[in-house]
Amino acid sequence: MKRNHYSATHVSSKRLAEVAILFLKLGFIAFGGPAAHIGIMHTEVVNRRKWLDDRGFLDLLGVTNLIPGPNSTEMAIHIGFLRAGYPGLILGGICFMSPAILMTMALAWVYVRYGATPEAGWFLYGVKPVIIVIILQALWGLGKKAVKGPLTAVVGLLVIAGCFININQLMLLISGGLILMVVDNMKRLKGKGLYALLGTTLKGVAASAAYTIPFSSALLFLNFLKIGAVLYGSGYVLLAFLHADFVTRLGWLTDKQLIDAVAIGQITPGPVFTTATFIGYILGGIPGSVFATIGIFLPSFIFVAISSPFIPRLRNSPWASGLLDGVNVASLGLMAYVTWYLGRAALVDPVTVLLSFISAVLLLRFKVNSAWLVFGGAAAGFLINRVLL
Repeated sequence: MKRNHYSATHVSSKRLAEVAILFLKLGFIAFGGPAAHIGIMHTEVVNRRKWLDDRGFLDLLGVTNLIPGPNSTEMAIHIGFLRAGYPGLILGGICFMSPAILMTMALAWVYVRYGATPEAGWFLYGVKPVIIVIILQALWGLGKKAVKGPLTAVVGLLVIAGCFININQLMLLISGGLILMVVDNMKRLKGKGLYALLGTTLKGVAASAAYTIPFSSALLFLNFLKIGAVLYGSGYVLLAFLHADFVTRLGWLTDKQLIDAVAIGQITPGPVFTTATFIGYILGGIPGSVFATIGIFLPSFIFVAISSPFIPRLRNSPWASGLLDGVNVASLGLMAYVTWYLGRAALVDPVTVLLSFISAVLLLRFKVNSAWLVFGGAAAGFLINRVLL
């Protein structure tokens, strides 16, 4: 019995070590956004290590699209769980996130200390137009999958319109999901209560931002916890929630600071959600960055842990499918609205417009990795600074 116990413990420790080594490695090299991260994971765990087959990997990918949170991080958590149980679940996620979190904290320190200097300003001057192009490319790619017909297109447009008249963005997200779910299942409902339900979901709560709310670490944590618990779609959809909460409602950030945070998130590997780490640091130092990071990532660990037993039922449910379609297209509507605002802050003169055009050509025509584009934008900003001086 002791020998068997030792053997099981040895195997468990070995698998934990495998999970830690793999996801630490990916945490340092996974540039290019969630789609690129998932592609790298597929190569590592299906092709090289044979931990999963293609069907098993696609099952996990399907589940990550049914629960809120950052897809690539949740894939790391899922794979860690399948390989080494609950310890692997925790270790896989933490190892994948940690390199980006530490890099982001270091860059946030540099930003707070030197961000107002002309040199740092010119670096970001070159990066911001590139970020807008990367976001637009992600928006276009996701939109082709999310807009499945006239109804989903109308829901997306209504969400954009709702943003412009200051309807609460969480309400818009929920409403989009419920509308698609109900319409897709009209025959099941047989018309009972349909109009009442649609009428309820279309009622929004106007966002109030008449004054700045004093900073609070607890409020910072709760806002990021809420975002992590409800955010569907690409990590770039995060921008819509950050703008609504931290720029419009709380008044803690400016549009310039928000796009700077996105730029910093792009030049680090790993999940885009580490933008929260950067925002937490500039608002509340190291404690703020810790609160923000835990808040936004904690729901992902919880959702992965509780969703596994329900995977078959969720993927085969027409109700869950309709809800997901609506939430996805509503998320893209929020993303489009915020991109318009950020574009006004980034494209400020002919040089930034030219940089964005060159970035678009490199990204769309030559498929240059987005991380290299961001570094190129920073270099361009530096060179422009030297030429003008």
